[in-house]
Amino acid sequence: MTYMNIGLKLFFGFIALLIVTRLLGKKEIAQLTPFDFIYSIVLGGILEESIYDNKITPLHVWFAVSVWGVMLFIIEISSQRFDKFRALLKGETSILMKDGQFNLKELKANHLEMEQLRIMLRQQGVFSLREVCDLYLEPGGTVSLKKYAQFDTVTPAMLNLKPDDESINFLFIDEGEINEEILKYTGKSKEWLYDALQKEGYTAIHDILYAEWSETEGFYIKTYSSNKENLRKEN
Repeated sequence: MTYMNIGLKLFFGFIALLIVTRLLGKKEIAQLTPFDFIYSIVLGGILEESIYDNKITPLHVWFAVSVWGVMLFIIEISSQRFDKFRALLKGETSILMKDGQFNLKELKANHLEMEQLRIMLRQQGVFSLREVCDLYLEPGGTVSLKKYAQFDTVTPAMLNLKPDDESINFLFIDEGEINEEILKYTGKSKEWLYDALQKEGYTAIHDILYAEWSETEGFYIKTYSSNKENLRKEN
């Protein structure tokens, strides 16, 4: 009965967590606010603490996670509708630099040291503060920035160029196997694929490690023979 009880708790807990997660939407780790992080820990804690406690039944687990999930769902809806409520729970974007000048008040309020700031900038590919015009600290703890024009990446618009947009790449062959679903999705047939590969100089599908295709760029193909195996990893 003990094993059955644990299994049922895990099953009910998994279903409940899955439903709550889907209701609250998709977020990357970098997009999580401190509030999001805390409620994720609590959800896991509810399930963890209940597994080996014989006094807690699977229905108790379901009830606890459901109540917690409903509360979070209400909070999420409320934060979307009321700006002040969202700012109170999840925080707001802080302006750390404006026109190259530090906002010392915000730096102190967010307990940021200069070396911490430099590390965060290096993670964004910026290695000197002289490049930064505006700098923002997002609610999730990441930084967003705007560079001075002289340090910014040159774009086609700056050069008055109008390059064609590239179309989507589709993986037609993966490790010697044809991806039939993708082929069907693009409206292509196996006969078309065989003919196209022969024109590229490839006759054996099983020799192809990777083959992608797009309307604008055509094929990009890698064969097993062109790639070395058992490469030694560098420390």
